[in-house]
Amino acid sequence: MAELSAYPDLIPTYEPHRLKALRQYQVLSVPGQQLFNDLVSIVAKLFGVPVALVSLVEAEEVVFAGNVGLPGLERVARPDSLCSVAVLQDGVTVYENLLVRPCQLTNPGAAAALDLQFYAGQPLRSADGFAIGTLCVMDHAPRTFSAEESVLLASLGDVATALLDLRVALETDPDLAAALRQRVDARIDQSLTRIDTLASLQQWEATPDTEAALGYRRSSREEATQVVRVLHAELRQTLADLHR
Repeated sequence: MAELSAYPDLIPTYEPHRLKALRQYQVLSVPGQQLFNDLVSIVAKLFGVPVALVSLVEAEEVVFAGNVGLPGLERVARPDSLCSVAVLQDGVTVYENLLVRPCQLTNPGAAAALDLQFYAGQPLRSADGFAIGTLCVMDHAPRTFSAEESVLLASLGDVATALLDLRVALETDPDLAAALRQRVDARIDQSLTRIDTLASLQQWEATPDTEAALGYRRSSREEATQVVRVLHAELRQTLADLHR
C-alpha cells in the first residue's frame, strides 16, 4: 500500500473544503452497495468494459460504493487509485493505454497489479462544486475513448451524483414518510431499468466491429445520452420534491 505522503500532488489546495463536502456522503461509504452495484453493472454494459466503479475519494482511501469487475476489492489507498487523479480534473480523465502512458501522479504498480490498461473517470461533484468521487470505467486492454463516450460518461456521472444525493436524503431524514420513500425507490428502479434496456440494445450484434454494428452503436449511444439526461432531470426533480 502506497503512502499518501509520497504523492503530494494528489492533495489539492482546497482539500479541507473537499473533505467537508464529502462528509455528508460518509453515510454511503459502505463498499458494494446494491444500488450502486446495479448502476455500475449497467454502465459497464453500456461501454462494453469489464470494470466500472462508483468511488468516494476520502482523506486516505478510495472507497468503492459500487463495484463490478473487481470482486473482493472494497477500498484502496488513495495513491493506488486513478480516481484520486480524476477528482482533480474538471472533466473526464482518460488513460487509453496505461502501459505506454502510465499516470505519473499515482503508484504505477497499482494498475499493473490489477491488469488494468484503460481508465476513464468522471468526477462526481457535491452541490457546492467539490469533487467527492468518480464514476469510472476500466478495461484490461488498451482502447480509445471517443468524444461521444466522454459525453455519455459525463451524463451518467450526473445520474450517479443525483442517486448519491437521493440516498443521502433517505438515509439522513428519518421523518420521510414511508410512502414517499417507496416513491423515490420506485423512481430510482425505473431509471436504472430504462438505462439497462438501452445498454442491452447496444449488444445486439454478434460481430460488433462491422460497419452496420458500429453505426448502430454510435446512434444508440447518442440516444442513451439523451435518455440519461432526461433521467437526471427527473431524479433532480424528485430530490427537490423531498425538500418541499
